[in-house]
Amino acid sequence: MIFGFNTDIKHEDTVYHVQSEARENELTLQTQVFVRGRCIGKRAVSYSEKLSQGGFNDQNKEQMLRDQHRLVLDAIRDGKLDTVMDKRETPDTLATIKELDVEWLNADSVHKDHTLHMHFRVTEAGAPVQGARLTFRFARPDTAPFYTQVLTDASGNAEMRVDMDEASLPDSSVLVQATHAGRSATRKFRLRKVEA
Repeated sequence: MIFGFNTDIKHEDTVYHVQSEARENELTLQTQVFVRGRCIGKRAVSYSEKLSQGGFNDQNKEQMLRDQHRLVLDAIRDGKLDTVMDKRETPDTLATIKELDVEWLNADSVHKDHTLHMHFRVTEAGAPVQGARLTFRFARPDTAPFYTQVLTDASGNAEMRVDMDEASLPDSSVLVQATHAGRSATRKFRLRKVEA
């Protein structure tokens, strides 16, 4: 079962993106905090001991992840993020850890001729990832969510196109999950209309 949580939260003048996900292959629950697309810290908790004790199911795992996500959000609100992040992780050391990263390449201009066109790149430790599966969940008002999948090319790039009215942009969002070789990363993007 794949699940995760994504929240944007503002404290003072900084907007933090908090992403939590279960890393099944490593038996850990991981929460990462991003500012302007850069990971500034993470919290990772193993659930292997609980799993070995028996009776630990996906619902327990999801609740643990939800509680961890909320803990980090509360710490940001209180201005005490450093107190809940893993002490061994700093922005410099995090840059050396192989993690999937999803970058939205054309965030400034995605809608033209009644079509939403999104261009993404998936990297691992800065190198392009070929064959990563991107799953898109596109949510807009008064309509059931739309799902689609694509694979990245040799440059780690992938494109998604959806026919839609530009008037729907301000209330729409896209959840993108990249998976490759047992690793995953999930990002949520809000769409907005840019005034000319």
